[in-house]
Amino acid sequence: MQIPDIDQDECLTFLSKLVQIKSYSQTDGELEATSYMAEEMRKTGLESELIPFDGGKRQNAVGTWRGRGSSAQPRASKSPKRLLFNGHLDTNPVSEGWTIDPWEGKIDDKFIYGIGVSNMKSGCAAYFCAVKTLMASGWTPRADVVLTYVVGELQGGVGTVALIEQGRIQTDYFINCEPSDIRAVTMHAEALTFEIVLTGITRHMSAREEAQDAILAACQLIPELTAMKFRGARSRDHERCNRCHVGIVHGALGKELAEWRPAQVADVCRLAGSARYAPGQTQDGVMADIRVVIEKCLEQGFPGMTYELMQRPEPTMPAFEVSRDSELVASLNNAYQGVRGCEQPTGVLPPTCFYGSDAGHLYKSLGLEGIVCGPGGKYNTRPDEAVDIPDYLDCIRMFMRVIVDICG
Repeated sequence: MQIPDIDQDECLTFLSKLVQIKSYSQTDGELEATSYMAEEMRKTGLESELIPFDGGKRQNAVGTWRGRGSSAQPRASKSPKRLLFNGHLDTNPVSEGWTIDPWEGKIDDKFIYGIGVSNMKSGCAAYFCAVKTLMASGWTPRADVVLTYVVGELQGGVGTVALIEQGRIQTDYFINCEPSDIRAVTMHAEALTFEIVLTGITRHMSAREEAQDAILAACQLIPELTAMKFRGARSRDHERCNRCHVGIVHGALGKELAEWRPAQVADVCRLAGSARYAPGQTQDGVMADIRVVIEKCLEQGFPGMTYELMQRPEPTMPAFEVSRDSELVASLNNAYQGVRGCEQPTGVLPPTCFYGSDAGHLYKSLGLEGIVCGPGGKYNTRPDEAVDIPDYLDCIRMFMRVIVDICG
């Protein structure tokens, strides 16, 4: 089949309009964004519905392009497969530092800007525009193409989990369109959040030689945590998904962390951080490895200090992986080659391999084979968030090729 050309202006305008909807996570803006997508899918000719969850307070939008079945002209030696596209419409809040209107959906000669444009409304718009363009050309798939527009990804993926629990996902493959700079990400990590409380011995600064300084201990411990890899990695690729980071440090006096006496050696320091680990590695194993690093650090430099290590009870997104030999990965690689004339970067690729995504839920809960690939990434989740226009438009072209190849 000859892949149709896209209407670039129409595709950019559609994404700009989507950015203009203020869809902060856990606000009524989610309802507006999902309702907008449901209506746009309906107008395009898809079967479209809004599916509530969380007691009716939140909703996902799902559109289905029904396949015509497998009785038509077969494609060479391959049966058509049902394909799911997955993306979230909820966004982070606007931070300080923006120099443009976050909801204008501004377009210049290089970028399209706005809150959530990278994470991840450009991915959501890309697969809608791909389907709309193919439908307008008169081509029809033999297997279903399903478009999901979820919310709650920023709360651990509760929207996609709701669709899974409601039995609304019945496909063979998926593409999760989190920002990857349109590279093919074949694995990403699972995450946990931990807290460490170091307790030392205080003295006045005049006698600090007798103290066990909790802040100094934290300063020594943090680089060792930062350098960690976790046991049980199945391969070097799996180890590439390992990362440990401390993002909160607070040292002062006593468990209340009193700050009014800076002349005294801090006897308590609280740290909080996140660990990222690969499929096959476990939360218990990661926490045990962190414990080993803490104990070694304190034994060597702070023998009088004690510690507590706790895991925060927060929702987490499961890890995800797919073989590079997958039919879907090969199809996406071929689509990239066809659009850009070069090989698609594929594999365990930072920074995306350290993200969480709904791909983890689709992989773990349903055993679905899939890939993570979407526009955006370089300017993700920061002031003046932006997406390269060529990446967005080429992603639409790639998705059209994948749909034709996979869905037949």
